[in-house]
Amino acid sequence: MSLPPSKSRYAARPLDFAGLNTYPLAERPSKVSAGDLARPCPPGASAQDFFASLPNLLAVRELRAAAAAVRAARDQGRAVIAGFGGHVIKCGLGPILIDLLARGYITAFACNGSSVIHDFEIALVGATSEDVDATLGSGAFGGAEETGQGVNAACAAAAADGIGLGEAVGRWLEAAQPPYADQSVLVQAYRQRAPVTVHVAVGTDITHIHPTADGAHIGAATHRDFRLLCALVRELHQGGVYLNFGSAVILPEVFLKAVTTVRNLGYPLTGFTTVNFDFIQHYRPLTNVVRRPVAGGTGRGIALTGHHELLIPLFATAINELSD
Repeated sequence: MSLPPSKSRYAARPLDFAGLNTYPLAERPSKVSAGDLARPCPPGASAQDFFASLPNLLAVRELRAAAAAVRAARDQGRAVIAGFGGHVIKCGLGPILIDLLARGYITAFACNGSSVIHDFEIALVGATSEDVDATLGSGAFGGAEETGQGVNAACAAAAADGIGLGEAVGRWLEAAQPPYADQSVLVQAYRQRAPVTVHVAVGTDITHIHPTADGAHIGAATHRDFRLLCALVRELHQGGVYLNFGSAVILPEVFLKAVTTVRNLGYPLTGFTTVNFDFIQHYRPLTNVVRRPVAGGTGRGIALTGHHELLIPLFATAINELSD
């Protein structure tokens, strides 16, 4: 339709749309179709029914792709390394990781120092996560005796025996026969001979303030674990998966250095999948886990956003349902 006369003082006039080209809606390519829409999930439905009811769009597609990558890796005998931060253990997700390990969907773990502390305390007394606000003012924060003594003793033994920190703490706990060993990732991985590497930044963990802490022991144990992680990352080639559960700084940096080390030494490292899980998508994991390691068509990176206590069990259930 033509524009009516205007009393505007502007020299420019609105564009006339009379000659605009249109097309039939049914002939237009669309990104969403009726088959992709969600369906109500009825009461009493199975987990499989629940996943079938989800819309086949956006994050759901990514979740399915990540779960399928882990399933395929197990079927092909490829490595699946799960990196996790301390908050994942504090959120009560250790048993989920243990179950995935037992089912063969995880072959190795990488974690930071706080992860070890929370897992150690759960194994020993069935409780963790100190109220920092209540104890920091008096200087009592971080003073748990058994935690400092046990972890630092494991560090000393690791340095003496030429093993990494993850294996050493698992061994220490196994020898102690703690009452909650069945809920400890470190104990269960040690029993199954599944590698656990621990990547410590000195000064970040409460065990470093204890009088039994020894920087040489800590450094030797965690550096050996870094070298072990490099060997594990090498096995991601052609079908492996690296999962970053909730670590925003330490593990993304460590993983990137492991990737470049493997490639620098001449080992092929392509065709693998990386997945970052967190309740906020931070720059570092998006760059160092999702994008850089698989750049140039060397693999696929996936980012999934959600609270750990919801997203990780959902992911684990998706893996189990896809396997049926």
